[in-house]
Amino acid sequence: MPQEPMSIDELKRMAGTIRCDIVEMTCTAAAGHPGGSLSATDIVTALYFRVMRIDPANPQWPDRDRFILSKGHACPAWYSALAERGYFDKKHLSTLRKLGSMLQGHPDMHKCPGIDMSVGSLGQGISAGLGMALAGKLKKQDYRVWVVVGDGECQEGSVWEAAMAAPKWKLDNFTVIVDRNHLQNDFCVEDVMPVEPLADKWRAFGWYVDAIDGHHMEQIVAALEAASKRKGVPTAIVAETIKGKGVSFMENAADWHGKAPCASEADQALCEIRRCICEI
Repeated sequence: MPQEPMSIDELKRMAGTIRCDIVEMTCTAAAGHPGGSLSATDIVTALYFRVMRIDPANPQWPDRDRFILSKGHACPAWYSALAERGYFDKKHLSTLRKLGSMLQGHPDMHKCPGIDMSVGSLGQGISAGLGMALAGKLKKQDYRVWVVVGDGECQEGSVWEAAMAAPKWKLDNFTVIVDRNHLQNDFCVEDVMPVEPLADKWRAFGWYVDAIDGHHMEQIVAALEAASKRKGVPTAIVAETIKGKGVSFMENAADWHGKAPCASEADQALCEIRRCICEI
């Protein structure tokens, strides 16, 4: 159901709740990608609880904003946001990655309500988002399209093909947020394939670029809300983040890209996150 946009403090508390969900989901599944899910949490929270025009009771509403998490392995953050927002019962979160579950290891638009695009192969989500944004323009609908990509994902050539096309069509209904956590799989992004100067590259392709702290909720909200009002050009938001944000032993640790916490590690992580929630 539609709800009033959350305040900054409410968003911070919700981000903490989603971080707890991520830890519990991946621990229960004994699999998943907690690191990149935690780095994207604040961005996803701001979109679902403050910025996007959506109706969980009507997931296929034609005029809804569209969201794609192109770095689909970080789907625990997406699933939690959908459940907390009311798209489905939270009890399903405990079925992450189980056979027959609607919450697979990469999102499936045919299984899970609220998923606008099945994702998994990096570099494809931005192109799908581009198509959705162009369709909106052609049909004269005023919905917006929001896509979160990883910084390692920006090594994919298809990202830059989409980046080249969006300004041509003046897709001001299209915003890409780069989760710049500096780590991919087992290594630093810069060691695998350097992507800097990342913000300048987006500018060179004709995008308006905002560079923000991807864990500073005020900055996130300001950038997203400004993007929703900008005319004539697409927006790229380069969000500086920390992989594993909110859990001391996961932060900036490549090991936690695709490793689930055991029960004792989950307990420690939940204590840390809940302590932060209480301090807000």
